[in-house]
Amino acid sequence: MSFEDDFSQDWVDKPSNPLKDKHSQTRRDQTMSEECKHHLLSGSSTEDLEESSADVALLYPLMETKLYKRRWVMLFIFCIYSMSNAFMWLQYSIISNIFMRFYNIGSLGIDWLSMIYFLTYIPLILPVTWLLDNRGLKHVVVVGSAFNCIGAWIKTSTADPEMFAVTFFGQFVCSVATVYILGIPSRLASLWFGKHEVSTACSVGVLGNQVGIAIGFLLPPILVPNSDDMNELAHHMRIMFYISAGVATVIFVIVIIVFQERPELPPSQAQAQARNMPADEYSYKASILRLLHNKPFMLLVVSYGLNVGCFYAISTLLNRMIIEHYPNEEVNAGRIGLTIVVAGMVGSLLCGLWLDKTKTYKQTTLAVYILSLISMLVYSFTLNLGHLWVVFVMAGVLGFFMTGYLPLGFEFAVELTYPESEGTSSGLLNCSAQLFGIIFTISQGKIIDKWGTLAGNIFLCIFLGIGLVMTGFIQSDLRRQKANTRMEHETQNDYGATVCGSTWRRLS
Repeated sequence: MSFEDDFSQDWVDKPSNPLKDKHSQTRRDQTMSEECKHHLLSGSSTEDLEESSADVALLYPLMETKLYKRRWVMLFIFCIYSMSNAFMWLQYSIISNIFMRFYNIGSLGIDWLSMIYFLTYIPLILPVTWLLDNRGLKHVVVVGSAFNCIGAWIKTSTADPEMFAVTFFGQFVCSVATVYILGIPSRLASLWFGKHEVSTACSVGVLGNQVGIAIGFLLPPILVPNSDDMNELAHHMRIMFYISAGVATVIFVIVIIVFQERPELPPSQAQAQARNMPADEYSYKASILRLLHNKPFMLLVVSYGLNVGCFYAISTLLNRMIIEHYPNEEVNAGRIGLTIVVAGMVGSLLCGLWLDKTKTYKQTTLAVYILSLISMLVYSFTLNLGHLWVVFVMAGVLGFFMTGYLPLGFEFAVELTYPESEGTSSGLLNCSAQLFGIIFTISQGKIIDKWGTLAGNIFLCIFLGIGLVMTGFIQSDLRRQKANTRMEHETQNDYGATVCGSTWRRLS
């Protein structure tokens, strides 16, 4: 597919509108209409009317918008990059019992190979968000894919019982790449996609990460089967590490060669307005402070962190939960994790399509949150029934709603905070999720060790309930949607204002 093969986005309903050219004016319909009425009633001169109209045109130029077919290429590249990193997050924890024996360490040590992703994110998110705002999308994606590639190659030398410290360092380097990934979907969607597909694009971006998690659940139990022979285990681990490194290297090369910062023309009028903001009017520090004082957004930050933190804890401790009730079922533990994520991918995509169609952000978020809590309760009480098929079914239902919530949070945040940077709002959401992920993983792990899996899952349900109540108190203010709608309505009336001015000139 050629990068020049693109198509224009029609943003004016009337194809015969004479103002539809490269230098058309926007946001002047009501102004010109009111001025037209005022001048007609007051008897002002033709010159006064023309001068006023020219001033308004200079103040509010209508920007040309275009959708490029290559936007899907950019989204696909980001998805495979995110997928590679997400796979390496879970490649240890889903077979934690095998790695515990291989490295001769406790369960907490293996849990930290997952939680290091959460811990690294918290101090680095603000610097990386600043980099995203000041250096651009491509710089962030390139640097992140470089860290991902380097970390993967470090781990290729760690298939040895004495190399746990090195494998932890390699995992730490990969975790740095995560900081350059999690806040990208909403930013990439806004930069490349039109207003009727931005939520779907964000969902697909999140879905790439979920595909990586799904592969992380599925492949490690297959690539590293349980064995008492340490040499055989080391051989299989080495194969898994080299596959990860090879894939990460190919993705890094593709990112450098193909990935682009943004299209030449903006995809929507809201994005065009954001591009026209003078650089000296934007302050990163002021943007952070505005977000921290935005009460609806801060409620979403905490409620999002509670929901996604629960998902992170479940993903990290899934092997221990399943093995407790179904011994020697490492492969099925991975398949259950796969079921959670695949169902979540369907949920993410459907939620994105639903948002693009209805724009009912708060209602949809609240409904999915309620169903996540109900699903978690049912999953908790059916896990110990002794029937794996029941676990598979309930894991799928839980994943559909809990994982489907991820893109909802991103898009709801953008709507609550527009025109603030999407990377900044997404970064704060993810920072909350990582913090709660650490707290929930450690706490639930301790509870499972002392009181069992059911008590640990009830612990998570309590906090999901708190998050649900907080979501109900969010006052929705869909700023981005209102901006697009306002400019669209003004553009449609632009023709009428021009006709009014032309009629007045003829009458004069």
